[in-house]
Amino acid sequence: MPDFDETHNPWQTLSTEVKYRNAWISVREDQVLNPGGGRGIYGVVSMRNKAIGIIPVDAEGNTWLVGQYRYPLNEYSWEIPMGGGLLEHDVLESAQRELKEETGLTAAHWTRIARLHTSNSVTDEEGFVYLAEGLTHGEVEPEETEDLRLWKLPLAEAVRMVMDDRITDGISVAGLLKAEKVLAQRRP
Repeated sequence: MPDFDETHNPWQTLSTEVKYRNAWISVREDQVLNPGGGRGIYGVVSMRNKAIGIIPVDAEGNTWLVGQYRYPLNEYSWEIPMGGGLLEHDVLESAQRELKEETGLTAAHWTRIARLHTSNSVTDEEGFVYLAEGLTHGEVEPEETEDLRLWKLPLAEAVRMVMDDRITDGISVAGLLKAEKVLAQRRP
């Protein structure tokens, strides 16, 4: 363990101003003194939800990916089922809702396998990834803004897609690699 105070903040905030806000984010501009003592501006995107990803895995080792066109990237993206959970809501309950909405699946067993920060140099977004097992099929309930495609495939193939850069979403990459490791550790 390093021998220093990890709680010491070398940044000093001189002032802060919210520049933009909508239902999902707020963007603020902070006037700061950086660790070297110089004045500067730091822009921070604050998320109004927690990021939640789910990796459903059935008894045969299959998982489900969700495909959709991602507007900010201007490209199609295959990802694990995911969405946002209100900050004040229980993260597991939000994960259960997202899995049902996007895949129609419900799960009997839930394991939180990751807590992560999606891009900690510009946003305070906190994410959680769950492994969902003991699956039951039902009806998909997508949100109005979602045009989703579902793909059932072996978890090993989804991990290959991560390794081949065919899955590039950060939460999906981290979640799939961690799920593979967690499941491998369970095997005798």
